[in-house]
Amino acid sequence: MAKKKGKTEEVKKEAEEKITPRMWTKYHEEIISKLKEKFEYKNVMEVPRLEKIVVNMGVGSAVQDSKILDEALTALTTITGQKPSVRQATKSISNFKLREGMKIGAKVTLRNERMYEFLDRLITTALPRVRDFRGIPDKAFDGRGNYTLGIKEHIIFPEINIDKVNRVLGMDITFVTSAKTDKEAYELLLAFGVPFKKKN
Repeated sequence: MAKKKGKTEEVKKEAEEKITPRMWTKYHEEIISKLKEKFEYKNVMEVPRLEKIVVNMGVGSAVQDSKILDEALTALTTITGQKPSVRQATKSISNFKLREGMKIGAKVTLRNERMYEFLDRLITTALPRVRDFRGIPDKAFDGRGNYTLGIKEHIIFPEINIDKVNRVLGMDITFVTSAKTDKEAYELLLAFGVPFKKKN
């Protein structure tokens, strides 16, 4: 019995080793030491880390057509591998025929393995598929170490079957880090391979 239990644990350990995301490994084996040296952190716990990635799809046009929201939910599930939550309007705006409580968007919060896997696919596969891509701007930090990237076309993700897309949807991707400053957050994302536009 003990032998069987030991073998089960061994198989489980092997499976865990196989699915360790590449970006997780990169962070622990390369980025931590690189940032520690650059910013002269005394403690490894001071090194900034990626805490979560929030993917948000606002679909105001869903007010007129609820099918658009369904498409957004399906697209986000396909892209992130996680079920999105539906976002509702917090207040009424008569000019937009918007009433409080109306469903106007979808959001996914990615952490741990899914976060690293999404980051990997975004950097290596999705962004290079953007037309005339020359890097992303470095001006969208919020002053607290977080960065938001706007994507105009969700079809840049290879998981999306273009033949089945009725509408091209945009999205915002927010990288939430533990960095105290934008400079530290910039260096963290740059070390992961986020393709910022080269500074002159």
